[in-house]
Amino acid sequence: MPLKAALIDLSGTLHVEDDPTPGAVEALERLRKTNLHIKFVTNTTKESRDTLYQRLVKIGFKMEKSEIFSSLSAAAAYIEDKRLNPCYLVADDALKDLPPANPEKFDAVVVGLAPDAFNHERLNVAFNVLLKKHPLIAIHQGKYYKRKDGLAVGPGFIVKGLEYTASTTATVIGKPTKYFFESAIPAGVAPEECVMIGDDAYDDVVGAMNVGMKGILVKTGKYLPSVVVDPPPTATLENFSAAVHWIEEELKKN
Repeated sequence: MPLKAALIDLSGTLHVEDDPTPGAVEALERLRKTNLHIKFVTNTTKESRDTLYQRLVKIGFKMEKSEIFSSLSAAAAYIEDKRLNPCYLVADDALKDLPPANPEKFDAVVVGLAPDAFNHERLNVAFNVLLKKHPLIAIHQGKYYKRKDGLAVGPGFIVKGLEYTASTTATVIGKPTKYFFESAIPAGVAPEECVMIGDDAYDDVVGAMNVGMKGILVKTGKYLPSVVVDPPPTATLENFSAAVHWIEEELKKN
């Protein structure tokens, strides 16, 4: 089926902290000329959507805040739908995107990337909420992410630790879940008409392909050549700019 939408990962694909990946700013401008629906999909949980948007605009990307769909967005919708009052283990800035909670009546635990919250006191509060058989919700459970100084551990080890200590199983909201990708698809577009571009072979590529999308893996950010996945990516390319060129060539065929 002809392509109608491009879903694009942010950290590691378009940028690493405050630096765009090679040619990414110009490549995004080229992609907009194709008239594809564009959605920026991210598992970032340290920053609110507004903070992330301001960062991206500052380093040169032209986009609308409404084009960003994050795992925080998906988690907020899930929490509201289930009418939960969570104990949050998330960064302070991320709380801007999440429903408020009453600390006297916690009935769930929600985990994101929050190094300052991963201390014994906060974790013990969360543990005791879980002991009451309340649900554990992982905004995502990434193993690691890319920073300027190299790879850094993600929140996955905290999620797994709470699962182990409280004898529970987390509900995962963000990439690579079917819930996340289906929520991110633009209205009126089928999964087969989408291509996902990202630097994480599992969370970006396999997750997207499992719902029927094409998946492009880029060799920036957290990409590791030793990671082999099944199904294999539709294409493995040097960077986001090369992925846009691939899309341009695909569109010429139709």
